[in-house]
Amino acid sequence: MLALHCHSRQQQGRRHDYSLPVLAFLFLLIFQPGYAAPASSAPSTFTARLINLEATAKETFRFSATLHNGSARPVTYQFSAGAPAGWNIVFRVDGMSVTSFRADSGRSQEVSIELVPGPATKPGKYPVPVKATSELGDLSLNLEAVVKGAYGVELTTPSGLLSDEITEGSQQKIHLTIKNTGTLPLDGLELTAQSPPKWDATFEPQKIERLEPGGSVDVVATLKVPDKTIAGDYVTTFSTRNNQSNSSAVFRMTVTTSWLAGWFGVLIILAAVGVIYTLIKKYGRR
Repeated sequence: MLALHCHSRQQQGRRHDYSLPVLAFLFLLIFQPGYAAPASSAPSTFTARLINLEATAKETFRFSATLHNGSARPVTYQFSAGAPAGWNIVFRVDGMSVTSFRADSGRSQEVSIELVPGPATKPGKYPVPVKATSELGDLSLNLEAVVKGAYGVELTTPSGLLSDEITEGSQQKIHLTIKNTGTLPLDGLELTAQSPPKWDATFEPQKIERLEPGGSVDVVATLKVPDKTIAGDYVTTFSTRNNQSNSSAVFRMTVTTSWLAGWFGVLIILAAVGVIYTLIKKYGRR
């Protein structure tokens, strides 16, 4: 028994003799200058500081997102989004439009996401799921665009015709139609006219207090042309506007001379011919 016990202690001593050099080698390897521990991968993320934006249907929703590649190697991400029908979406990296992006290991990249609503978009909340897809999986980002409506107005005539005739020295009534083509009410629409010098334009009514979406109102513009206006084509621009929207219509007016002025001119010519004939007849005999 004594011999066996001594033999066991000798084996333990041998094991201690082997383990000490190994521990010393590992200690020197880890703590020697220039040693770097193996890099470990971190979670990759796709985030945005603001995920909910509000604007009108005529504006562009611009989201600022950050794509972080936490893996230990470069990864190529493919961008996609579930935008509503009729909407346009653009991904930008460093100002350039892209559909994919190769991110280096441990790198974060700013990604701009631009959403343009379709022309028929109505007010409401629209969820927009966005994905950055790679061989390592999908990174998801849930955005929301809140469309608060759009302002729009159109100034035209009931028939669409934007021309007419007028006699110099007279006035003409022009029928106009103002339409609310937006999705929000229009308040305080005022009417103005830019006409040739000395021409006068008035409206009835002069101001529209409120016009609901899809509604229209008829306006009568009275255009007065001064006397002795030279015959020809003249342009008057009718406009309606408020703080949110405006519209204009260019109206061409052809000015003609009155029949009285025409006959007066003929009489002057005939009188001049008579005077010349009388002079020739009187002095031609001498």
